[in-house]
Amino acid sequence: MAKFFGTNGIRGVFSEDLTLEFVHDMTLAIGTYFKKGPVLVGFDGRESSPIICKVVTSALNSIGIDCNVAGIVPTPCLEFAVKTLGYSGGLMITASHNPARYNGIKPAAKDGVEISREDELVIEDIYMQKSWLKNPEKLGTAGIERRAIETYLNGIVLHVDSKLIGSKHFKVVLDLGNGAQAVSAPDLCKMLNCEIFLVNEKIDGTFPGRGSEPTPQNLSELSKSVIENKANVGIAFDGDGDRSIFCDNNGDILTGDKSALVLLQHLLKKNPNSLVVTCLNSSSNVEFLADKFDSEVIRTKVGSVEVSRKMVPTDALIGYEENGGFMYGKHNQVRDGCMTLALMLDLLASSDKSMSAEIANLPMSFTTKDKVSCSPEIISKLISSLKKEFPNSDTSDGIKIAIDSKSWVMIRPSGTEPIARIYVESESQEKLDALMSEYLAKIKFILSQ
Repeated sequence: MAKFFGTNGIRGVFSEDLTLEFVHDMTLAIGTYFKKGPVLVGFDGRESSPIICKVVTSALNSIGIDCNVAGIVPTPCLEFAVKTLGYSGGLMITASHNPARYNGIKPAAKDGVEISREDELVIEDIYMQKSWLKNPEKLGTAGIERRAIETYLNGIVLHVDSKLIGSKHFKVVLDLGNGAQAVSAPDLCKMLNCEIFLVNEKIDGTFPGRGSEPTPQNLSELSKSVIENKANVGIAFDGDGDRSIFCDNNGDILTGDKSALVLLQHLLKKNPNSLVVTCLNSSSNVEFLADKFDSEVIRTKVGSVEVSRKMVPTDALIGYEENGGFMYGKHNQVRDGCMTLALMLDLLASSDKSMSAEIANLPMSFTTKDKVSCSPEIISKLISSLKKEFPNSDTSDGIKIAIDSKSWVMIRPSGTEPIARIYVESESQEKLDALMSEYLAKIKFILSQ
């Protein structure tokens, strides 16, 4: 088990568990893993990010590795630039959707995809053994990379029918969440001839607008703007811009599952006999839709790294997580909020229906999720207790309990916070609510013992 890497990179509270000394030494380990430069470094808008960037670049230079700094960029922008501009690796400074006091480090391999779980352990071993490169013949240098955003946006536009999208003059509301997509998503919409309305557009690492994670509970301003401006679609990004939550033309906020399934249907129509990779906690409707287009589904543990790294060797067309992380293999096998927006506009441009009508055509399903605060040790006891009660369940990632052919409950430890996450799917809202209430009560009872 990894000690420092969680579900998605290394994260911690800045200056407490994510100290500058830790960042320095972990960067030495990452640089040693990369073996050579140049390495591309980017960061989100958190107040601590520029400080961490200075430590990262100086640590890389001290072991003879050249690096360039892209400045504030979304994580998928950094990853795409690593792949297309010839870097040996990338290092994104971000804590994604975590609160403002957190920050973190997310390494990308030279193929522009997050490093594998196995390579995370290699880096941790280098760190623990302090076996990083020492006494280089020549110190590295640090420069500036100005091509990242332009390269990223040009790469996205290649994968959609930009002329058709442009001819529709779509109205799009962007809730940028005071995050990193502020430097790219508005420009993408302008390239596609969309009229844009901005919410929480100013980059601010304290995330004063609605916090760094878009949830149905905090997107009322997005919904209101869509309705007031008669927009075709609204979208909200997380802090580092790799995840996206959509709002339809009626102002209804969509789950990550629903937006992923409608995109999956659009893409598989054009690319039948394809492969889809998704996590255990995604809706069971993915298999239903894949079957319609003679396509196959592979399930993984929860986490974008699991999905991305399964997509690469299998050449999967689509990967996604239920939290709004969508991956398009023809562009890059990583979560990408801007690429996802472009694909949704491509869908709407090719359809004679509104977004709400497209969603209404999906097979019926109801999903929800919740969380319970508790330490990793307590979560381990909780999962063990549930395994004894439900011995025939899937235990490859926490526990997934099959209730019947259309209903299941999954409980797993978060890889980024001291919480247990609970996911439920069922065939009706009434049964969904009942299952969530039942299992929340069961969990709280077990935790009280």
